[in-house]
Amino acid sequence: MARPLIGVSTYLESAVRWGVWELDAALLPAGYPRLVQRAGGLAAMLPPDDPAHAAAAVARLDGLVVAGGPDVEPVRYGAEREPRTGPPARARDAWELALIDAALTTGVPLLGICRGMQLLNVALGGTLVQHIDGHAEVVGAFGTHAVKPVPGSLYAGVVPEETLVPTYHHQAVDRLGEGLVPSAYADDGTVEAVELDSGGWVLGVQWHPEMGKDVRVMGALVHAATV
Repeated sequence: MARPLIGVSTYLESAVRWGVWELDAALLPAGYPRLVQRAGGLAAMLPPDDPAHAAAAVARLDGLVVAGGPDVEPVRYGAEREPRTGPPARARDAWELALIDAALTTGVPLLGICRGMQLLNVALGGTLVQHIDGHAEVVGAFGTHAVKPVPGSLYAGVVPEETLVPTYHHQAVDRLGEGLVPSAYADDGTVEAVELDSGGWVLGVQWHPEMGKDVRVMGALVHAATV
């Protein structure tokens, strides 16, 4: 059986250096494609593009991952920017929102990771908390904390027990988007995973599975993309 093709959204950064080069580059931390590969999929990078092309891109995929990255611009959920919110990434916001819309419309299995979960919530009309403490304790270093699944949820069907997960974020879901329900929580009550309550394989996780050894979440996406 052919491996399913899993698209992963990427950064688009200016003046990136490697070797003798300093050029604009489409970037994706290697943990993402490696996790897709370990889970049995083929990884394809999806750098920001004209949102009008998102539906055509998703139509060629078996599954979609919206990766972590910069803060979602608050105007996307009707809020004013707070001091600790990062600079906007407008091209990436527009592209990934269009990818999410296409996946939801066509039923392509969708996994949102960190920013990807937050953007999924915004795409469905939800809002975000622009800063929380305790989920990114050291700048530039991933931490860990416990995540508890909600019994009966899609996520609990994949990871039924409480687990320690790699984490690095300072924003979180506030008001849930239409049709989304929580499927995991942190000890402090932060929503750590969301999913659709109407069926279909759509899951958002606040943590970074690509930085850990547990392949179950990505494996579930790959399995859903295979059937």
